[in-house]
Amino acid sequence: MSEFLHMGGYAVFIWASYGLAAVVLIGLLVLSLVQRSRARAAWEAINPRRGAER
Repeated sequence: MSEFLHMGGYAVFIWASYGLAAVVLIGLLVLSLVQRSRARAAWEAINPRRGAER
C-alpha cells in the first residue's frame, strides 16, 4: 500500500495534480450554483409568478 502511495517517487506531483483538479472542479461547481441562483432570481424579478393574482 505504501508503494502505491509513493507512486514510484512521483507521489508529490501526482497527488498535487489530483488535489488541484479537485479544487478546480469544486470551484466550478460552486460558481455554477451561484450563477444559477442569480439567474433564477433575475428571472423571477422579470417574470413574477401569476398565481398570486388569482
